[in-house]
Amino acid sequence: MITALILAAAVAIPSNFLLYEKAAAKKDDDPETSWSASSKKPARLVVNPCQKGTLGQSGRTAARTLTYTAVPDYSKSEQVILYASAAAAGKALRDLEAAVRACGTKTYRYSAASVSLGDKALKVTGQAYQGTKAAVGGERAIVARRANALIVYTVSGEWGKPAASDFKQQTKDAKRMLAKVCAIADC
Repeated sequence: MITALILAAAVAIPSNFLLYEKAAAKKDDDPETSWSASSKKPARLVVNPCQKGTLGQSGRTAARTLTYTAVPDYSKSEQVILYASAAAAGKALRDLEAAVRACGTKTYRYSAASVSLGDKALKVTGQAYQGTKAAVGGERAIVARRANALIVYTVSGEWGKPAASDFKQQTKDAKRMLAKVCAIADC
């Protein structure tokens, strides 16, 4: 029994470990903005082109998710997920990449490109389209793996045509988390 408690504590993501936890904890009286926080292991992957609850679930040992929403259509998310092994985290990233290729519609498309962060990383673009032209609305995410940890930063809002600068804040945040994630991951 004590061994089980020690193991459970060892794989938990500590409070205030994520970059935006202090901001999320502040009281905000603005009815148009809100933060939500979850430490539920089966939390849905915040970048989920197919909207499947099972994406990235296999082998998870812990997860922590923060989501900021501002009316009418802006949100950002931070998610750190620990897996039982680096192989399980790698599979989650490969499964996400496959979902990017497989899902989307004529009016909302996904794409992914590799970036040099951590052990492996993707920048994922979700974009609304009208015919062949980018419309208003989309999501930009950086998903990085280091050892057995998956780190996700997303921003959704009224994006226009995708641009490299759309990923500036998510990349900065991912770099900061990659520098500290080994405190809880098996690096």
